[in-house]
Amino acid sequence: MSGTTIYEFDVLAADAPGVSDTVGLRSVPPQVFAWLESQALSLAEVGEIAWLRLSQRRGRRVVQVASFVGVIRAPDGYQIEVLPKVAKAIGGGDDEARELLIEMLRCLGGFRHIQTDSAQLVATRMPLLEVFIGEFLRAVEHLVKRGLRSDYNPQQDNLFALRGKLQMATHLRRNLCRRDRFFAEFDEFSPDRPENRLLHAALRRALAWTTSQTHQQLARELCFVFAEVPASQHPSADFQRVRLDRGMAHYDGALAWARLILEDKSPLTGAGGHRAPSLLFPMEAVFEAFVAKHLARQLGQGLTLRTQARSLSLVRHLEKDWFRLKPDLLVQASKVNRLVLDTKWKLIDSQQATGSEKYGLDQGDFYQLHAYGQNYLDGDGDVVLIYPKTDVFNKALPVFKFPKSSGLRLWVLPFCLRDKRLLLPPCGSLGALFLNAQ
Repeated sequence: MSGTTIYEFDVLAADAPGVSDTVGLRSVPPQVFAWLESQALSLAEVGEIAWLRLSQRRGRRVVQVASFVGVIRAPDGYQIEVLPKVAKAIGGGDDEARELLIEMLRCLGGFRHIQTDSAQLVATRMPLLEVFIGEFLRAVEHLVKRGLRSDYNPQQDNLFALRGKLQMATHLRRNLCRRDRFFAEFDEFSPDRPENRLLHAALRRALAWTTSQTHQQLARELCFVFAEVPASQHPSADFQRVRLDRGMAHYDGALAWARLILEDKSPLTGAGGHRAPSLLFPMEAVFEAFVAKHLARQLGQGLTLRTQARSLSLVRHLEKDWFRLKPDLLVQASKVNRLVLDTKWKLIDSQQATGSEKYGLDQGDFYQLHAYGQNYLDGDGDVVLIYPKTDVFNKALPVFKFPKSSGLRLWVLPFCLRDKRLLLPPCGSLGALFLNAQ
């Protein structure tokens, strides 16, 4: 199956004679580009999250992939693999970028089940879609080894022997001349339950998508196990009926992947109106989850990390709180706020220390952190902006001070994706909050 690999914010254009690919620009078949263009227009029209944007490069119409990573699969099967942009800044190429993304996805709640070995991933150069399919198949295989769960389903049938409750009215109407039959309602203990129907439907779809012979063989074997269970015809309705009873915890991982496969959308984007899987993940959310998981291990004793705190508001109007203040991360000691942190998936440059370039920082982020500091720390303490570490941003920037809030300090710190740790300022101002502060 054909396809291409790009990075965040790269652009795609239709194939044209005599035009070759350049850095940040890849050509795709004309029918694929037409489909991408229609997707971008549809997203703009309905006002949904724009993972594609229309643009122009060197006189050519192009579509740009926004800050999302994962897999775009066109209706004809053409695959576009989108990798994190930071991989270009830290080196390593496509293989390391793919490995990094899988490692970061493990920190998302719905994808904590990912078990692909990083060395195996690099050795096989496995595309992301095949990685996702492989994880789903492994989850279902684990479930099958633990055993499919059955449930009692009410059924009605015209039986030769009375079973359950006789439906007298229907029995008389249908069996007036058949004294050997009994029309009854009874409970049948069967594996035909919503969870199994969904898994069977997801297996069939995964079998249609995969090009790996290993995955095809495993998918066929698992479909055979589910042969007595009809595939779900209405996944949305069946997902609403899912009920994980006691002893069904092993269904959790497989169902998380089944939802992603059957609903043609990422659980984070909430968008998927086309008939092709867009397994895309917003990198802002992925980076925030990655930092939250590993930063919690770096905190000192007695400190806890809260995510998405939203207890305070910016203003109060007509006896109501307006404009919730929701910092990404909040460090507390005995429920007392000690540090406010916000993650930003953006590449900045510590060498751009001029009044015009400002390291590539966004003024709006400073307004935001100032509001967080005034409300969550009462204007006295430290607030932190966290960016991914790169070769041009490998240590903390000098402290930023607010002239009218002398007790509030803002730090811009790099988070090392390889070492999975926050790099602290050398002055030791934040050292009391972290283990092995450097």
